[in-house]
Amino acid sequence: MDHPNFEPLSRAEVAAALGSLADAFSVELLPECDSTNSCLLADPPPDDGRIPVLAADRQTAGRGRRGRVWQSWPGAGLTFSLQWRFAPGGTVPPGLSLVVGLAVARTLEALGVEGVQLKWPNDVLVHGHKIAGILIELVSGRGRPSAAVIGVGINLRLPPEAAIESALGVTDLARCLDAPPAGSRLLGLVLAQLHRLLGICAEAGFEPLRGAWQQRNAFAELPVQILGEAEPLAGTCVGVDSDGALLLQTSEGLRRVLSGDVSLRLA
Repeated sequence: MDHPNFEPLSRAEVAAALGSLADAFSVELLPECDSTNSCLLADPPPDDGRIPVLAADRQTAGRGRRGRVWQSWPGAGLTFSLQWRFAPGGTVPPGLSLVVGLAVARTLEALGVEGVQLKWPNDVLVHGHKIAGILIELVSGRGRPSAAVIGVGINLRLPPEAAIESALGVTDLARCLDAPPAGSRLLGLVLAQLHRLLGICAEAGFEPLRGAWQQRNAFAELPVQILGEAEPLAGTCVGVDSDGALLLQTSEGLRRVLSGDVSLRLA
């Protein structure tokens, strides 16, 4: 069922929010698809110098990390994917999911949301509750990554029947702001932040953005447990390294956690 305030995504409104950056993106909007990431991976548009973006009013089979489902209702959230092409012969920029999370966080803060936090490696929280998630999948060409498809889901107005599983609980923009923006405007604002921060990342790596990420680290200096490795790893979260690795102070010294398939939990 559509949310009573549901407004279909509008290309003109996305372009208005992007302003001078509108010509940097090729934006396709769909009323419904299975997964924007899957569609962009299966049928990437030709390279015309613009950044391809695919957004849907509703996803029927949205995907999160580790095979999880990203639930979607029309008007309840913003779900979109973009393809970020790497320099020819280049490698995957370090800390890519952290940079995307920072772009979403800065967008929400600019709208007036308070208490925005980042959870390594790919969640955006507000006062400890999840408001957005990120899924990055690599596109390979000639045996090496040539691009990343970056999927973003942001909760706008979750319906009462939304039963989303999250160890941290969930929230949405309607709970954070008296007048949350329309999905089209939010999409344009997030894309503008992504254009800026991904450009920095492509030029200089994650290091110039590391301090900004650490300022929003949800678990800074807290005891945490890493799940998903061969055995659980416990320690104190002391931040992230210049390549986006999680830094954990353990009884055996400082450990770097690089794998994206881990769950970060307060110990």
